Amino acid sequence: MEFLWDLTADGLFAGTALLVFVAAAMLWFVVARAAQGAIEDYQETFTATASANMSDMFLFIDPARLFVINVVAMVLLPLLVWLLTRDVPATLVMLGLVVVLPSFFYRRMRAQRLKRIEAQLPDALAMVAGSMRAGASLNIALESMVKEQAPPITQEFELFLKEQRLGVDFEVSMAHMEARIPLQDFSMLVTALRINREVGGNLADTIESLGETLRRKAMMEGKIRSLTAQGKLQGIVMTGLPVLLGILLNFMEPEAMSQLWTTPMGWAVLGVIIVMEALGFFMIRKITTIDV
Repeated sequence: MEFLWDLTADGLFAGTALLVFVAAAMLWFVVARAAQGAIEDYQETFTATASANMSDMFLFIDPARLFVINVVAMVLLPLLVWLLTRDVPATLVMLGLVVVLPSFFYRRMRAQRLKRIEAQLPDALAMVAGSMRAGASLNIALESMVKEQAPPITQEFELFLKEQRLGVDFEVSMAHMEARIPLQDFSMLVTALRINREVGGNLADTIESLGETLRRKAMMEGKIRSLTAQGKLQGIVMTGLPVLLGILLNFMEPEAMSQLWTTPMGWAVLGVIIVMEALGFFMIRKITTIDV
């Protein structure tokens, strides 16, 4: 009887183990398929976004290589933070930064490129106007400007000229370039060129006048930035000073400052401080930010 009971128990144990193994295998299969689909979707989105951003900035880098670098960073950097700190929140923060930083760098690089184009535009227009006064056509004047000026503005006009050589309509080429350069100053140039093609007139005078207007506008914006820089710096100092004092007092008087971190009243005071600091900072930024 005991022998039969042992056989029955062994059979139940083996059956249970087999069921657990099958369930675990099926669960692993489902999770692996879901993870594979998520990775493929992320790769497709990442490579498409990277390709579009890089092509807009005339940076010809393989998006697949960027994806591999991004995946390696997503694995190694959080792992390194975990090994150094053994802190789960810090590891999750690092993972979030690795996911967010590529798009942040894309936007920052694009913004810097647009600023360089905006700074180069008045001189480029003056050069085009000078060439047209010497008897050159618009395309020849643009070719001369492309040879003399530096990137990134020359990259945009060179692409425009290539489209013209391929037979693309002037309006279409200008629309493409306006989409690549979403600047108000450049939109003024496009509008001036379109009006000149419709009603005629001295295009050299129009371009020269526009270039001079943009140059004066840039000078005025520079003066405004110089006058408001002190106020912006004061806002940063006033916001950071209480934080610095709190850190110093925490080292100098840890017992007194511990009430701020460990009691409900201290948490309420911290909440009020954070809200008031944020309000003060944003109010100063609002006052010192002038739309031009």
